Amino acid sequence: MNIKELQEFLDEKAFKYENPDFINSDPIQIPHKYTDKEDIEIAAFLAATIAWGNRTMIIKNASKMMELMGNSPFDFVMNHSESDLNNFDGFVHRTFNAEDFKFFIIALQNIYLNHDGLENALKPKPNIDNYQLAIHQFKQYFFEISHLPRTQKHVSDPTKGSAAKRINMFLRWMVRESRTGVDFGIWKSHNKAHLHCPLDVHTGNVARKLMLLKRKQNDWKAIQELDVVLRNFDSNDPIKYDFALFGLGVFEKF
Repeated sequence: MNIKELQEFLDEKAFKYENPDFINSDPIQIPHKYTDKEDIEIAAFLAATIAWGNRTMIIKNASKMMELMGNSPFDFVMNHSESDLNNFDGFVHRTFNAEDFKFFIIALQNIYLNHDGLENALKPKPNIDNYQLAIHQFKQYFFEISHLPRTQKHVSDPTKGSAAKRINMFLRWMVRESRTGVDFGIWKSHNKAHLHCPLDVHTGNVARKLMLLKRKQNDWKAIQELDVVLRNFDSNDPIKYDFALFGLGVFEKF
């Protein structure tokens, strides 16, 4: 395929997979249980945080997280007691355990009390067209209070080379409005043109097969390389192609 044919192919696949049925098989279904902005973004952030491994298990454990917060994420974050957090004992998703979960609640409370919430804490500075430094700064905010060193691994830092797949996925959910209601688009102070593809084994492999990506590692340099191509295809909404790359990899075994 030439470049024009490739773009048309990806446009077609993005259109195919960005539909309400996508929600039913994806962790994005967790924040879709809520209607208030803060509930949506906290549910989304926590679901995205544990979004690695088997998708069925991700959804099951993210649902359990919501249950442990009384299915009222924002109220729980802002008003929880120490005994409420003790109810988390026994929770685990792969390497994310109850102690990590407890800290995330306390850190989120700090973000809302002292950094004007998640939307503001993750916003790039004016005239910056990417999220590398914004995510780095967010991690500093997140861990500015006392924490176990082990918990830091659950928030990626692109300035150290990470592709930050889960945070980029969370950002897509929050920033990008969706014609079919998949993504939320509730962070109006952000620009969807600056979003990055949540690069994982599926999207990375498909991107390489389609010659969109040459770099072998799924790291921030690969993100930057893919950014150039996808932004050339659609400068206003480059991240729509995440649906195409992910759908081709997961559903079509491309």
